[in-house]
Amino acid sequence: MFKSSQLKYLKHFALAFFLSSLIISVSAGITQSEDTLSAAAKPSPAEQLIRGERLFYGLVYVDNPVNCAGCHNTAYSDTLNWNPDAIEISRKYLDKNAEDLSGVLMDPSGEKMAQVHNGFKLAPQDVEMIKLFMDSLVVKGLKQSKPVINNLLIFILASFLFLFSLTDLIIFKMVGKKWIHYIILLGTVTCISYFLAIGAMAIGHSPNYQPDQPVKFSHKVHAGQNGTDCIYCHSYAPYSKVAGIPPENVCLNCHLIVRNGTRSGAFEIAKIISHYDSLKPIEWVRVYNLPDHVFFSHAQHAGAGGIACQKCHGPVEEMDRISLNQELTMGWCINCHRTTNVNFKENIFYSQYRNLAARIKSGEITGATVADIGGTECMKCHY
Repeated sequence: MFKSSQLKYLKHFALAFFLSSLIISVSAGITQSEDTLSAAAKPSPAEQLIRGERLFYGLVYVDNPVNCAGCHNTAYSDTLNWNPDAIEISRKYLDKNAEDLSGVLMDPSGEKMAQVHNGFKLAPQDVEMIKLFMDSLVVKGLKQSKPVINNLLIFILASFLFLFSLTDLIIFKMVGKKWIHYIILLGTVTCISYFLAIGAMAIGHSPNYQPDQPVKFSHKVHAGQNGTDCIYCHSYAPYSKVAGIPPENVCLNCHLIVRNGTRSGAFEIAKIISHYDSLKPIEWVRVYNLPDHVFFSHAQHAGAGGIACQKCHGPVEEMDRISLNQELTMGWCINCHRTTNVNFKENIFYSQYRNLAARIKSGEITGATVADIGGTECMKCHY
């Protein structure tokens, strides 16, 4: 049996042990609760991605929102946007961290960006979530516009009515009045023939074709505003089959000094310099492209013929984005050859047409068209 003094110390020890255990349990519970709350407060990657998208579109902050999509396209556009597309910026900063992106957003070095980004306020965690959304754009790409299928629906409906009316007229004979079938057949045959003819003529023919280019180059600025001659960039046109695409060193004749555009800033010009430094040519998308069985020479038209570029390419000095201005059909070429007069005066090339040159000189005829010198012969273009 324990003595009273020993029992007293034993009770004190048990009480101390109980209190210490209680304190440890409470502390552990509080720490676990804090960890649980911290984990609950931190959003998941999927939630961060959604919030980053909302931040990019300026849908989070009511006061002083930053709408990145207002300047940087997230979908394809038919008009030229001087600001770089969102996917272009995303690709550039894909291998960089959020701090690099934050430095460009909050303290840009370019004059144009400094003007546009003035007053931007984004927390570091906001920039991280925006960066997460921009990284996802590299995978998803720009939003594609939905195709117009109205003509296809009409064609399918007309085909269905044609088959129904034809089978009912010959086999089932549910409709007693045959003239109804005749009207339906006439209308549907006309409709189907029209769509088939339009579709056949459209093969290899894309009017108003206006593709996106790797660099946002504006003919309106260069050829129109700055007055740059077409031959300065397309120097092959007077003596070659093709007009030629200017290499990067031609661009650097001006942009070695001009590094910031008044509209596009430094982003687009930096692309040219990057391609030049890496010895990698810019992959421009061709707009005017004739079939392989057609021969066309710029030297014949722009050189010997003295035809202005605008005759075939339209008013390029008024275009930001080059589009397919003409039909480029054989009928269009033939009509031009039948109506365009040839300049025989002081033109060495046409002096070989001695009979026509003599008749023009004597005043017997006032002029000659391209058709008069064989411009409508099949072998001139198809040989």
